[in-house]
Amino acid sequence: MNNNNFRKSGLAIAMAATMGASAGAHAAVEVYNQDGTSFSVDGYFNAFYVNRDDKLADTRNSDVKMGFLPNTIGFNFSKEIGDLTMGGRSSFWSTINDSLQSPTDTAIDVRQLYATVDGSFGQVLIGKDFGLYARSNIFLDEILMGFGSPGAPTGVSFGNIRTGYPYPNPSAQITYRTPDMGGLKVAAGIFEPANTTPGAQSEQSAPRLEAEVTYSADLSGVALTGWVNGRSQKSENATTSVDSTGLGYGVRAAIAGFSLTASGFTSEGDVPVLISDTAAPLAEEDADGYLVQGSYTLGANRFVLSYGETDSDQADFETENTSVAVFHDVNSNFKLVAEYNMFEQTTKSTGADAAEIDTIALGAVVTF
Repeated sequence: MNNNNFRKSGLAIAMAATMGASAGAHAAVEVYNQDGTSFSVDGYFNAFYVNRDDKLADTRNSDVKMGFLPNTIGFNFSKEIGDLTMGGRSSFWSTINDSLQSPTDTAIDVRQLYATVDGSFGQVLIGKDFGLYARSNIFLDEILMGFGSPGAPTGVSFGNIRTGYPYPNPSAQITYRTPDMGGLKVAAGIFEPANTTPGAQSEQSAPRLEAEVTYSADLSGVALTGWVNGRSQKSENATTSVDSTGLGYGVRAAIAGFSLTASGFTSEGDVPVLISDTAAPLAEEDADGYLVQGSYTLGANRFVLSYGETDSDQADFETENTSVAVFHDVNSNFKLVAEYNMFEQTTKSTGADAAEIDTIALGAVVTF
């Protein structure tokens, strides 16, 4: 079976990175595989009981909602034609958090809708997929399948978005990936640019550029993974020009059940949460952040300690989030999660407290 489509998908990378040895059981459910043509389906389902203590508002709320990753179903296609493998993926990400706000109108987010062409030269992807900037920062987050910092009431939690890394928005793109060159992989692409200078004669005369370089090796039993990624774009109108740049980086080392991950980012003229069209021109101001995590896997249990923060002149905030989590594999497709998070945010220009929220999250995750 050709696994290019699922292997390259954001969900597959995320699951493999956070599920360790059991990841091999999650290469989707094969529906058809004959004469060089295959079709498979993969899914991710989760729900958490969340107790949220908002210390500034002096309120405590209980919710049943999804965690950092939405509930997802994906479809993967592959066909071998000569020396090429043509592939495609479509995935649909849906919330369970809006059952009372919009009982019969649940939102569906199409985050992936792309085709791939694989050959000895590597891979070309055309369509919509996650970005390259901050990609490994988020996909290698130890609490990706957990909860993390609180988010919007009807959306996912934020994990460590805005407390250690920005979000690699799913975007329209044309991206090239090299073959694996002894552990070294390079990806680079052109992306739909964001309009960060709305107004008269607003234009983005060139595409947004993003790239990522990753390297993996085993040194005397220590599994090492390192990465550097970035993006750059320019937007301008009759009176304003904004250059937006971002650089992400990180390293993970793992041995004998222990894993230590450190990552970070720095940006200018770029909102350190996610990139999008803006209602007013952005200022070319700085933001940076980092995330440090340690984990230990003992049998079916993985214990995680996480701390991240972001310091942003661009959006005038400072945030930090501390997470303590336990993940228990009931089997290769069923996981239980217990997590405690402490999130704080201050307004940088005034030093005033903007949020102080502690959450207890108890959940279950089912994958196939």
